[in-house]
Amino acid sequence: MNLFLATISPLENSKLTSFLSTATYLVAAAFFVLALKWLSAPTTARRGNRIGEIGMAAAIIGALLQYHVVTYEWIIVGFVIGFLLGAPMAIWMPMTAVPQRTALSHAFGALAAALVGTAHYYLFDLKNAPPTSTIMGFLCLEVLLGALTFTGSLMACGKLQEVLPTRPIVYKNQNILNLSLLGMAVLCGVLLTAHPQWSWLFPILLVLALAFGVLLIIPIGGADMPTVISLLNSYAGLSASMMGFVLNSKLLIVAGALDGASGFVLSIIMCRAMNRSFTNVLFGAFGQLQTSAAAATEKKTVRSTAPDEVAQLLEAAQNVIIIPGYGMAVAQAQHKVRDLYDQLTQRGVNVKFAIHPVAGRMPGHMNVLLAEAEIPYDKLVGMDEINDEFAQCDVALVVGANDVVNPAARYNKSSPIYGMPIINADKAKTVVAIKRSMNPGFAGIDNELYTLDHTLMLFGDAKKVLGEVVKQLAETAVTA
Repeated sequence: MNLFLATISPLENSKLTSFLSTATYLVAAAFFVLALKWLSAPTTARRGNRIGEIGMAAAIIGALLQYHVVTYEWIIVGFVIGFLLGAPMAIWMPMTAVPQRTALSHAFGALAAALVGTAHYYLFDLKNAPPTSTIMGFLCLEVLLGALTFTGSLMACGKLQEVLPTRPIVYKNQNILNLSLLGMAVLCGVLLTAHPQWSWLFPILLVLALAFGVLLIIPIGGADMPTVISLLNSYAGLSASMMGFVLNSKLLIVAGALDGASGFVLSIIMCRAMNRSFTNVLFGAFGQLQTSAAAATEKKTVRSTAPDEVAQLLEAAQNVIIIPGYGMAVAQAQHKVRDLYDQLTQRGVNVKFAIHPVAGRMPGHMNVLLAEAEIPYDKLVGMDEINDEFAQCDVALVVGANDVVNPAARYNKSSPIYGMPIINADKAKTVVAIKRSMNPGFAGIDNELYTLDHTLMLFGDAKKVLGEVVKQLAETAVTA
């Protein structure tokens, strides 16, 4: 391509590269829209991933065809470094670490936007030819959103990896301090927009945004991480969109807007799934009061069971609904769940999976894990669609789920999760809950489902005990 472009005049070269770049950008934008459309359903999610990857490749090619790219040496170095970092994460990263990796991706993307905005600002001749107020306004928003998303995503990653406390870290007047920092950062942006040549304000804006990102996330507990991840994704997308206005890149504007809007809508869905508002998620320190509430709850007895008894219950059932949760992800038990599904369906048992929108640590976490185990997509049913079926369910098998099946959310107004939509596991004729121990979930409260008369607790690692259940079923099939 470069040899061909070298044989034509500079003017024709510029026109041709501009045409090719625009064409690839249009293709990329269309593919991004299709990717979002197809990613919205499990049956088309793989296709959405592929078309999104192709769109991103087209966007990169279009950027490299820009006439002002005069040397590719450092770009190649960046490609190599990115490959060396990204390939191992994609190949060897366990599925349980997908939320952490997603948070890191948001951090890297937001850092790139903040660095590009910073470099672009200092490339201006601030004394003689400062940026216009419009460009400066977009640039300040780009840096503000990018910087706070970078540090915020790192904090979210730390909480998910448990190198930072998953509980909310709170102190007196925390919200006042956070909002004051944000207000000062916005004020710096406004002053810079009016007076771009006041360069001494730019580092202050950057530092305030970085600090606000840290303080924004540390008071948020582990129960809210799905919402936080989607919200940070929205911020990163909006930062990229602002960068598009600064660099006059229509593709960045479109792609960033799609990312920002989809992340924002997903955050709304997550909040509705928990019956909570954005302000409560960001400033409510969810999880702080739950610990004391759990401690005050009277301990009740539970009925434990064994794998052979669970195998007998499942074998005699006609309708079984499996409810996966984060405990399944931690134990990496999704393939054992698939083995159980195969054993039961071979016996004519009707098996479905009830998926709560906020089960796990990121949106769609359970869908990803079960898809990896090649569970048929039509068996993954959303909470709203499957809740009415529990009245006819013989056995509800809870695999590592906790707060999303807690009946206290329906009637206990003193419970921190009161009003949160839950999966109606308690409506089944028999409930079998697989857990390592009776420790509470992210919300920090005891689960009343476990003390009901028709609930049996199967204690142990989900992968191990499910393997024993599958073994018992297989042996029964052989003897039969």
